[in-house]
Amino acid sequence: MTSRPAALDRIGPAGADAAAQSAEPSTETPFAPFAHLTAPNAALYRQVMRVFLAAKERFAVHLRPEDVHAALPPEHRPAGPDAVVKALDSLVGWGNLRADPDTSRVTAVEDFYRRRFIYQLTQAGEAAEQALSVYDEALGRRGALQAVALHDIVTHLRALLVISAKEEPDAAKAHLALSALTSRFEALAENARAFMGSLQRTIDLHGVEVEVFLAYKDRLIQYLERFIQDLITLGGRIALLIGELEDEDRVGVLLRLAAAREAADAAPDEADTAQIQAYERWAGRWSGLAAWFVSADGRESQARLLRGRALGAIPQLLTVVRQLNERRAGRSDRSADFRTLARWFAEAPDDGARHRLWRAAFGLYPARHLTVDADTLAERGTRPVAPATPWSEAEPLRISPQLRRTGSYERRGKPRKVQDRSEQRRLLAERATKQADEIAAARARLATERPTRLSALGELDPTAFGLFLRLLGDALATWRPGTTTTVATSNDGTMEIRLTALDDGTTAEIRTPGGVFRGPDHTVAITDLTAGIPMGETR
Repeated sequence: MTSRPAALDRIGPAGADAAAQSAEPSTETPFAPFAHLTAPNAALYRQVMRVFLAAKERFAVHLRPEDVHAALPPEHRPAGPDAVVKALDSLVGWGNLRADPDTSRVTAVEDFYRRRFIYQLTQAGEAAEQALSVYDEALGRRGALQAVALHDIVTHLRALLVISAKEEPDAAKAHLALSALTSRFEALAENARAFMGSLQRTIDLHGVEVEVFLAYKDRLIQYLERFIQDLITLGGRIALLIGELEDEDRVGVLLRLAAAREAADAAPDEADTAQIQAYERWAGRWSGLAAWFVSADGRESQARLLRGRALGAIPQLLTVVRQLNERRAGRSDRSADFRTLARWFAEAPDDGARHRLWRAAFGLYPARHLTVDADTLAERGTRPVAPATPWSEAEPLRISPQLRRTGSYERRGKPRKVQDRSEQRRLLAERATKQADEIAAARARLATERPTRLSALGELDPTAFGLFLRLLGDALATWRPGTTTTVATSNDGTMEIRLTALDDGTTAEIRTPGGVFRGPDHTVAITDLTAGIPMGETR
């Protein structure tokens, strides 16, 4: 018989067990800390890990089972602490937690032999929870079209122009202004991508309740129109500011100053490499910003693509609304009818009921079964006839004299009343005609026989002013640094605008019922491409 080691005599059986579990568990795979996501009772494991994360924020390192039990939300709290202890032991086995002997409450020898542990997060468990937090945040993000961010980008670009105008630009101010600019731009781009993704899911009605969609579709369309308007007016201004900063490599000086300031704290032997890497990062950020707002080399800017995508989403939303209204109005929906019929087949009690449902729905009978009544069904039930029975061997079919005489067995009755929708169609036609007349009048008002100044356009009504802003936005979106003249066509192909910059420094004012629109004066020529085309035709 081998002798028991003295160390185990001093520790005792429970202490030895605790010492074995206090060691960091070795995992066969680096993804073991994620095993609790697919294990039974995964909701409890997630709540337990959140308790440890909350305790870490309060600088509490170790937790006892009773502390974890008390901190759990009431809806996830087990009746007793034993379930919590089992969950903690499982998390220790996966490597999310670490268990250490709890010797602070030992007051007698028998207490030392009891199994008591305190638990704390491991590095792998904390990393797994951080990854899950990022995952949950990404799933819950809906994004937004941040019109305020466009104003902030204009402000930061103007600040950079002021800084670059000095003989010796301040490195600290340049670095702070560039950091604020890139941070605001990255938030704008990320939120725009998330919003357009969630907007497409809304259009496709994936994961969206129909009632919720109908409730907020008007606000969504107004939101899109407001952002498109801001993107048209501010996008062109941002493109001009970017062009001014890229003139004579003014922005290059600012980027080098920011890179040098970032590399100031690097080790002496790594200073040059750190500065080169920092400059490459800043140059990449600036090129991304410029590509977002400025079109170049036959490539449309991201702002223009976003505007086109947002403009295209509005008629798609209206199409979805029209389809939903048609379904509610009782119009035929073949897909809904087939889904209902499939549910009836699934709920049928037996094959006989399914066959009767099939005959009632589709009426596909053998050729000799010209009519089926209760007597025929009873006779067929008593003496079934196989479908492959030849005509010569089958029992003759009795045909109604009415069917022989008239060729029809239908019992005619009073037809259903057809709902008269002529008044609604008339109102819709009047509204469509009125809108078409207003748009045609706006095109005729804006069309110029020859190039003229913006200041000579005079006062514009709301419809003509909205059309003018869209044309101006299309022209400014194609404006590049050094451009003096640009030509653009509206998205619907009905108008063409030729815009030429003036160097006399004059300001144009266009008055509207909502206020006065001011900006640098240009020479403009607007052509109505639909002039001379008969109504209802397109080019």
